[in-house]
Amino acid sequence: MTQITRRSLLIAGTATAGVLLVPAATATAAPAASGNRITIGSGETYELTATTRVSRLTIAEGGRIVAPDGHSLTLTVDGVETGQLLTGTGGTATLVQPGTYRGDVVLTVTARNDVTYQTLTFPFRQALYVDGDGVVRDRSVLAALVGGKLTDSYARNVSITSTGECFDGVYVRDRAYTLHRPTISLTGNGRSDFAGYGAAVVGAGTSARLVLEGARITNKGVVRTAVIADDGADVIVKNSFIRCRDGVLPADYRATVETPYMQSVPWMLGLDGNVRATNLIGKDSTATYLGSTVFSETWGALSVEGGSGLKLTAVNSHVGNTGRYGYGTYAIGDAVVRVLGCRFDVGSYATIIAGPAAVVHYGDSTPAAVAALNTELGLGLSDAEPADLPARNTVVNSGHFGYMFFGAGTLTLDGGTVVHSERATFLNKGQQTAITVDGSKGARLEPRDGVILQMIELDDPGPVDVDGRMMNVGVYTEPTGDPAKDASFDVTAAHTADSAATFSSIALKGDFYNGMRKGKNMVLTFEDSTVEGVISASRTRHRVSTIDSSAFYELGIVTNTVQPAVNNGVVVRLNGGSAWTVTGTSYLTALTVAADAAVKAPSGRSLVMTVDGTETAPTAGNTYTGAITLTVA
Repeated sequence: MTQITRRSLLIAGTATAGVLLVPAATATAAPAASGNRITIGSGETYELTATTRVSRLTIAEGGRIVAPDGHSLTLTVDGVETGQLLTGTGGTATLVQPGTYRGDVVLTVTARNDVTYQTLTFPFRQALYVDGDGVVRDRSVLAALVGGKLTDSYARNVSITSTGECFDGVYVRDRAYTLHRPTISLTGNGRSDFAGYGAAVVGAGTSARLVLEGARITNKGVVRTAVIADDGADVIVKNSFIRCRDGVLPADYRATVETPYMQSVPWMLGLDGNVRATNLIGKDSTATYLGSTVFSETWGALSVEGGSGLKLTAVNSHVGNTGRYGYGTYAIGDAVVRVLGCRFDVGSYATIIAGPAAVVHYGDSTPAAVAALNTELGLGLSDAEPADLPARNTVVNSGHFGYMFFGAGTLTLDGGTVVHSERATFLNKGQQTAITVDGSKGARLEPRDGVILQMIELDDPGPVDVDGRMMNVGVYTEPTGDPAKDASFDVTAAHTADSAATFSSIALKGDFYNGMRKGKNMVLTFEDSTVEGVISASRTRHRVSTIDSSAFYELGIVTNTVQPAVNNGVVVRLNGGSAWTVTGTSYLTALTVAADAAVKAPSGRSLVMTVDGTETAPTAGNTYTGAITLTVA
């Protein structure tokens, strides 16, 4: 039988020098703690009912130290949260591990901060808990809050360090609160970045306005996220440094898309990794990053995951991945994602657009644009700050693709935005799109492989039901044979569900391929623009015919063989002042040439166009439909 010992002991002081709300206290000696020590034998459960400070804690294998029901226990040693691990993979509870802990050992008993996400309830522990009334001492592990100054409205120069699991730094609910120059370092796994369990900072609730100014957050661990905005909170991060590195997944963890249990990125996105630096979730939450550096190792830097009415904004910030794979931003649902005057150095994608109604904008941080955001988002910038903020253009450097459409969405690139990518600027996996690129102020697209827009069928194999759980064990298999013609689908028309892209006042050099097998057209409109390249229906092939999790990086990478359209029409509109220089055989289904537009071959070569097999000169002012072939001799 397990022996249960209950002790009610008092803390002998605090580990929060300079904290205004928590003056030092003096405790009486603890009668059960011989020589100011606690020793717990094998098979013994030791229950603490009050916060306790000792010089040594020893727990034998099979021994346990716990708090009463409705409370949590947190161990700190010399001001560092430590020793606590999850009791099992997929679980939510933590327990202080067997061993000997020496130094300034504080065992803090706090009221539980239970946060429910879908089917699970997570028993949060945090160094600092703030609600509508201010700092809540009964829910704060103040022994883990070192240095600085603390009030009900702000914390300044505080430091929080954790080497255990699932310990949060700061949790703010329904309160305006500012963290000035906090230093937070969390090493060890978290559990859920959909709930924020194990995050450095969480802002939650419709009345929460959490500002981080001059913060330095460095985390390392599975889903040990830096910043979470949830449940209608406004989170503003200014002049801060954020970096999150991957941890080691539990040996028995199995990758899943079930979000209460997800601890790694679904590999079907063409990614790996197990921590994203930030997450924006819930309903009507906003997160804004001003003049900050935000990096994840892999997975993602600025994430939007689930919910509705979410707004993510980055201005004059440096965002990216330190590892080989990862995204800068993620846009799902009806999220609005804006990137102004930023530099993105990403492993895989600047943005993954997962739809179905996401809106994404990359542009310049002009004073007018920043002032408009200040008004819309209530950033609290002074009248002078937008004007004083350096106006910058956005530069994207991607080691893979520029933007990937995994769902429907709208994408606008304007101002002086420059996109450098190793592969296609736009990778559309069979989705409805509205892409607009305005080059009137210098925007440029520079794909190294020479492909501007690549359309392919969705190559996500999807999760597989394994014993009632949706697990990431699917395998993508390349289709064989020719696609069957869908006589009901008009390849010469523009449909609402098509992939549409408009380019204005820009000089483009690159190719456009529609490799869809099912009914979806590529509709390209050029306004006062030049384009030099191939625009065609194609047959695509992945480099390998089957792709599983071990070859996730092969997703999206295809070769094109141009051929007449089947169900993959190519509709090209050359509007006023536009010219297309055809560099290779191209198969279209509709071509409009405005009165002052032109279709031509490169210098020294000749162009031949046929429509339904009949040679036809592409004459300005005309529209052609049917099986259109352009060849260059």
